[in-house]
Amino acid sequence: QQAGRAYQDPKLVLFNGSVRSACGMASSASGPFYCPADRQVYLDVSFFRELAQRYAAAGDFAQAYVIAHEVGHHVQTLLGVSAKVQAARQRGERMEGDNGMLVRQELQADCLAGVWAHSAQQRLDWLEAGDLEEALQAASAIGDDRLQKQSRGQVMPDAFTHGTSAQRVRWFKQGFEQGQIGQCDTFKARTL
Repeated sequence: QQAGRAYQDPKLVLFNGSVRSACGMASSASGPFYCPADRQVYLDVSFFRELAQRYAAAGDFAQAYVIAHEVGHHVQTLLGVSAKVQAARQRGERMEGDNGMLVRQELQADCLAGVWAHSAQQRLDWLEAGDLEEALQAASAIGDDRLQKQSRGQVMPDAFTHGTSAQRVRWFKQGFEQGQIGQCDTFKARTL
C-alpha cells in the first residue's frame, strides 16, 4: 500500500524434514525460507521448537517475527529488490560479508517485518506485554555473529549472510518504530 502497488499474497508451505521448492531441495537445517521463483514461504514446523529450545526465543510473537521476515522477502520480490540483488550477483558483486548484498537484503526483510508489526498493532492493538521483546530476542538469537560463535567458536564477518544480532534487532526496531517501508532502505544505508 505504501509503495502504491497491488499486494499479492504469498503461499505458505509447512514442511517437516525436507521440501522441494522452485529454488531446489531444502532440509530442516535450512530453517524457514522464501523462494522468489515460486513466491512461496516455506516453514519447517520443527524450527519453532528449535527457536524456543536452542535459541531461547520462545513465544507467539517470536514466531510471528520469523514469518513476517520471510514475507518481507516476498515484499522485496514484489518491489523488485530481489531481482536487483540477483542482477548484482550475476555481475559478480560482493554478496557475503558484513557489508554484502545478502546482509543488506536480510536486514531489509527484518525492517519490513517491523513495518508489518507496526501496521498490525495500529489496526488491531493486539500486542501484549513482552511481545516486542520476544521478537527482539528471536532477531538477536539468529544473528550471524551469535550463530558463528556458537557453531565455530569465533566470529567471521566475511562469511556473514544475515547481519549481526545487533543489526537484526536495530532494523526490526526501525521498521516497528517508523512504520514506513521507505525507512527500510538498507542498500543506501552507510551504517548497518
